[in-house]
Amino acid sequence: MHDLRRQALESGKTVSRKARSRVASGASSKANSTLNSPAQSRANSRAPSRQGSDDEEYLSDGTAWSTNSIDDILNGDDVDLPPDAWKNELNTRIEQIVDRKRSSTDGRADSLHGYAHILMARYAKDEIEGHLRELLPSMLRSIRAETSERETIMALKALAVTIVTIDSDDIYDDAADQLKRTISSSESMQVKVGAIHALGTAAFFGGASEDEQEDIMTYLLEVVESDGLSVEAHDEGSVVIAALEEWGLLATEIEDLEATTEAAIETFVDQLESADSGVQIAAGENIALLYEKSYTPLEEDENLSEEVDSEDDEPTTGDKMVKRYTVWRRQDQLLHTLDELANISTRKVSKRDRKTLHSSFADIRNSVEKPTRGPKYSTALDQETGRTYGGGRLKVRINRTVEVRIDKWWKLQRLNALRRLLQGGFTHQYDENEAVSRTLPFSVTSKR
Repeated sequence: MHDLRRQALESGKTVSRKARSRVASGASSKANSTLNSPAQSRANSRAPSRQGSDDEEYLSDGTAWSTNSIDDILNGDDVDLPPDAWKNELNTRIEQIVDRKRSSTDGRADSLHGYAHILMARYAKDEIEGHLRELLPSMLRSIRAETSERETIMALKALAVTIVTIDSDDIYDDAADQLKRTISSSESMQVKVGAIHALGTAAFFGGASEDEQEDIMTYLLEVVESDGLSVEAHDEGSVVIAALEEWGLLATEIEDLEATTEAAIETFVDQLESADSGVQIAAGENIALLYEKSYTPLEEDENLSEEVDSEDDEPTTGDKMVKRYTVWRRQDQLLHTLDELANISTRKVSKRDRKTLHSSFADIRNSVEKPTRGPKYSTALDQETGRTYGGGRLKVRINRTVEVRIDKWWKLQRLNALRRLLQGGFTHQYDENEAVSRTLPFSVTSKR
């Protein structure tokens, strides 16, 4: 067992407890051939990152010249450019995407890339709404045909950002089945990752019912539990991470997770043993979310009990929180595992990954022990009040008067999803796009 664990660490694979028995019983030859493939080499050479890794995959397509020229239009630095020059550029991109007969594979990829880049940086619902009946079929056709990896990835990105821009309840039904087929059948790991993120976006923003969202969560949980094997991506860390991230996003939308928790927590705890730090952190954040969701505010007609969280060292503002169910029966064992990850020192893990693991799992462990504590909760004492500083230290500034306080795990899950999708355009979209702003509540900063 120790030797197998060491081999997994050295290969950069994500291997959980359940998967090790499968690996030991005959997968070694397949693993060796996979390791020599170009896709696996790229995946293993890339340092895991919790911020921006998916965006880098989407945009690492050799079209920097196109992005730069669009940026010039968006920023309006040239005095000769009219303020709405980006609208003209967007219309050109739309025409190129829709007119497939006169376009090449590379040309469509460029057009989809430019279209998505503009939609991330500008709120353009009025500009694209009238073209939706032509745009969606064209994007789905590019995804279905998978003529080239780059065109497919760009089409998935364009589809996802279109869903957030349009904010319609009708898109999920049009896109879900094709996205599932792409996740299962594509030979490209980057395409699978893009399709998983697009599926999560469609389910969250595109009109899926709660039952449909729970079905997608079950589907994503199978991907995680099988270490990607259920979608022909065995031990592909990037695919497992994407499934974990989108499961976490959809879980924030489900009011009562008690029925889902038992199967999910076992899978996530199992993934804490992965050799991929990105998998470990994504699983850990979902564990923290499950603990957070197990507490709800005390109702007006309820009596106080020992289940109410009322620590003496914590601020007393806000609702009293009541524990509704037990998330994990072996919590002491889980806390021990989280302690180890928060203090990991092995040289087999890079210095950068160790730092990320330390920071992430200190927060995760804190929330498992005290589920009312969100990310970046500070136990340091305020010298004036004698109380802990508490949560809310993690903030995102939108403008001079508005900031988003990320004091709950559900908020962090949603923030990460929006940043993966919108990248640098997040704050502009928050200002302009109701679908984005209602996803995260904001607080008004008083002027001094």
